[in-house]
Amino acid sequence: MQQKKNISVLLGAAFLMATSAIGPGFLTQTTHFTQTLAASFGFVILMSIIIDIGAQMNIWRIIAVAEKRAQDIANEVLPGLGYFLAALIVAGGLAFNIGNIAGAGLGINVLFGISPEMGALLSGIVAIAIFVVREAGKIMDRFAQLMGFVMIALTLYVMFTAKPPVGEAVVKTFVPDTIDVLAIVTLVGGTVGGYITFAGGHRLLDAGIKGKEALPEVTRGSISGIGIASIMRIFLFLAALGIVAQGLTLDPSNPPASVFQLAAGNIGYKIFGVVMWAASITSVVGAAYTSVSFIRTFHPILEKYHRWIIIGFIAISTLVFVLVGRPVKILILVGSLNGLILPISLGVMLVAAYRTKIVGDYKHPLWMTIFGVIIVISMAYMGVYSLIDGIPKLFE
Repeated sequence: MQQKKNISVLLGAAFLMATSAIGPGFLTQTTHFTQTLAASFGFVILMSIIIDIGAQMNIWRIIAVAEKRAQDIANEVLPGLGYFLAALIVAGGLAFNIGNIAGAGLGINVLFGISPEMGALLSGIVAIAIFVVREAGKIMDRFAQLMGFVMIALTLYVMFTAKPPVGEAVVKTFVPDTIDVLAIVTLVGGTVGGYITFAGGHRLLDAGIKGKEALPEVTRGSISGIGIASIMRIFLFLAALGIVAQGLTLDPSNPPASVFQLAAGNIGYKIFGVVMWAASITSVVGAAYTSVSFIRTFHPILEKYHRWIIIGFIAISTLVFVLVGRPVKILILVGSLNGLILPISLGVMLVAAYRTKIVGDYKHPLWMTIFGVIIVISMAYMGVYSLIDGIPKLFE
């Protein structure tokens, strides 16, 4: 019975992380870069998967062994660092949640023709309902799994109707025509940047899956999360590639919608509505849950009322979108900053892995440390490069 419960929680954590990653930005980025890089985008996906796995395996393992959330580990590494990390995560999570709510509103608009604002309001109510009930954790796990399966199945159908040149995609994945650094940073930031990589790690901790004895399960769960997000990314890439290879033009105002519509007509457009809503609503839930998990250990009152704080987080995100609209420049700016959160958070975790007062007698595998250090250095370099290059353009 316990093993069955653990499998359910592990699946839930993996899907929570994956569906947190698969949001409106994920859909737009994937189709945009497929349009600009064509089959060579496969190489960017391959590089991002390798980096994602290295980052997530390190972070989830250290959280499990320390049996503490990331902000508490960071405060033990250097007093005050946990508060700084929490501030970065919460600010990024709130800004992205406004975009996630906007995406959910757009999905409802495509499906039923009502305004995106009203769709966002209804979606916010659905997300809040998950956390109102006492068994919020279990419902969140099941909801993430159901929406994850729905997104993957529908995108797979659209991929087949688009008839992509799979052979060319495979070749260019290993021998690309061009290598786009900004695309790699964007994909990694969108899959394991900011709050996303901690979504599943903190969920396992809440469910009691922790300690050295749980490491095999934790490792499986971390790789599964990246695997689920990557499957969705590959299906969407191939669907978009099929359209681009036919010489058809994607609508720049909504590239993913035009992929679905050009591949499968009006049915495809409605399928896009379902996928967009599922991707957005699960990201709303994941962002709110994980962002609040970064502050709830700072005071007993925050711990006691954390579910209501999550509800408030979703309500604020929804109201900002409904009243103000989507603050595109803020979202882009925070997106760039999100790419910089990963090297900071992963760097802190790698230092913590060698502090006995945090991890006890646990010995972190050397290959994992080396892998992690390479990711920290390369993502810091690429993140700064994209930030310096991107900010001036943003405010021109």
